Amino acid sequence: MSVHIELGDIQAEVIRKDIKHLHLSVLPPMGRVRISAPQHMKLDTIRVFAISRLAWIKTEQHKMQAQPREAPRQFLTRESHYVWGQRYLLTRHEHEGAPKVELNRNRLGMWVRPGTDEVRCQELLDGWYRDQIRATVPGLIATWSKVLGVKVNKVFVQRMKTRWGSCNPTAATIRLNTELAKKPAECLEYIVVHELTHLLEPTHGPRFVQLMEHFLPHWQQRRELLNALPVRHHEWEY
Repeated sequence: MSVHIELGDIQAEVIRKDIKHLHLSVLPPMGRVRISAPQHMKLDTIRVFAISRLAWIKTEQHKMQAQPREAPRQFLTRESHYVWGQRYLLTRHEHEGAPKVELNRNRLGMWVRPGTDEVRCQELLDGWYRDQIRATVPGLIATWSKVLGVKVNKVFVQRMKTRWGSCNPTAATIRLNTELAKKPAECLEYIVVHELTHLLEPTHGPRFVQLMEHFLPHWQQRRELLNALPVRHHEWEY
């Protein structure tokens, strides 16, 4: 159950949860505002909190609305695609064998059956990106879990439409967006550290910032890099 409150010309969705503290989110792609609030907190208290963060909300919305979008993909030969921040030209091969994707020097090869449509090509590439994350993440988790002194029970890699990653501190699980395989490797490392830090501090409050500054001093530059890069061209859902 949710309600909406007006913050001048901005509308915010308020969702009641079994939590102790308010949590404010500005969601991509256009900066939709969502506030998670304790079950019995008064709406006036929530509104005062949101108004106190209005400048931050507008800054985040401006960043998201200005962020470039990838052009729709047609999966044709010589189309540009990105892997770990590097640009590669696609070479499409049509054959009767099993579909696959391979990276070879400056080319990203895609083998598909004749007549394969864009939706299936996208699914194939998404699966390949997911495999890249899965191959890279175990080493990062092993390194940073030791540094932070935390234990992760499970890592999920999937397409996520509103965030780069998430953490469930109670279950000690994290989720990572397959789209991170397109971005520079330091962006994935930043998201891994970010989510692992939530095992120590569930909120984004001052303690979280202090921990991030301690463990990854240049984390804000990595966040800015990630948020400045083009995001996928589709209608995001919430």
